[in-house]
Amino acid sequence: MSLRLGDIAPNFKAQTTAGEIDFYEYLGDGWGILFSHPADYTPVCTTELGKTAQLQEEFRRRNTKVLAVSVDPLDKHEGWVKDINETQHTTVNFPIIADPERKVADLYGMIHPNSSENFTVRSLFIIGPDKKVKLTITYPASTGRNFHEVLRVLDSLQLTANYSVATPADWNRGEDVIVVPAVSTEDAIKKFPKGVKVVKPYLRYTPQPDVQD
Repeated sequence: MSLRLGDIAPNFKAQTTAGEIDFYEYLGDGWGILFSHPADYTPVCTTELGKTAQLQEEFRRRNTKVLAVSVDPLDKHEGWVKDINETQHTTVNFPIIADPERKVADLYGMIHPNSSENFTVRSLFIIGPDKKVKLTITYPASTGRNFHEVLRVLDSLQLTANYSVATPADWNRGEDVIVVPAVSTEDAIKKFPKGVKVVKPYLRYTPQPDVQD
């Protein structure tokens, strides 16, 4: 059964390109991104893992660790990583799970019987420090994931976790955010010293709280 938003992300132990890991221990008290690939040596996924490696510093700044999974065995992963490093001009330094018995794939509902009984669908999960699923996205095999969008959503989720705000359509870091309905306008004015712009009683904007002026 597929995981839903708010569900506890299942813990697991697995062999990876970085050795055996315990998922919860690997994440620690930070955020995590777990994303699946149908198979090694696939062209779209090669570019995705390369892009993820190139953005490692961005994930680190957000206290977020990434972890990829494929149902192929470890020896294939190791050969594939060499190809990724060569063709994408980067260094993959995050773990790729070897899941030939599909244990992780089944835990996270990554096997779609209408697509294949063996290959994982291309799912991505963002997991919070509370180990709950905060986001799920599933892509078709032909469309590469937009990891800048993943970073944008991660920024939004972390803002929501730390402040009583939401983010509007097409929001990008540094732009105004929305005060959530649970906070009264009176309390919002006290809570957000940068100011509150009231468009409607239910639609109130404030500058992003964690950006320095």
